[in-house]
Amino acid sequence: MNRAVITATQMMESMIESPLPTRAEVFDVANAVLDATDAVMLSAETAAGDYPVETIEAMNRVCLGAERERLAQESGHRIHEGFERIDETIALSAMYAANHLSGVSAIACMTSTGYTPLIASRIRSGLPIVGLAHSPIAQRRMALYRGVVSIPFDTTDMDPANLNQEALKCLQAQGFIHPGEHVILTRGDHMNAHGGTNTMKILALESE
Repeated sequence: MNRAVITATQMMESMIESPLPTRAEVFDVANAVLDATDAVMLSAETAAGDYPVETIEAMNRVCLGAERERLAQESGHRIHEGFERIDETIALSAMYAANHLSGVSAIACMTSTGYTPLIASRIRSGLPIVGLAHSPIAQRRMALYRGVVSIPFDTTDMDPANLNQEALKCLQAQGFIHPGEHVILTRGDHMNAHGGTNTMKILALESE
């Protein structure tokens, strides 16, 4: 349905009064991750509990551990389906390429709304999806999507011919790519146009 999903309610309820979660709570959080939820949410545990910091740290450890499982890094999502939208086709093609081409370190999406990273995040890869956006609204929205990292990227004063290289510089500065590695970049011919993603490129950061 292309909707962000939050799994919530009593995920670590025992930690309202205890510094450690129960085994059942650990499995609840881990299973939510393995079931491909975008986010897990705490309520009373941090709003009124005695151990808010410990609860967040515990949930974080469980999520990161679950994401290292092979099941969380593989996907058959829509593998036998057809697509109607060009931007959706590009996003899913990028993820297919990322999962089958060696040497890829990240998937980067130049986006005005965050829609392309949302679609891409439906496919599990174990690689970071980097949303490059000028809009603060899009940046905040992408922060919720599973596996997506949002980075401010203002193309207003950039030469269109240099956009790809500027994106590579940005990714290198943030530590997502190193010399000799590849990044898969999606973008549109017209920047800041909703639904305009129509291009996928595989770029290499040259060794120094």
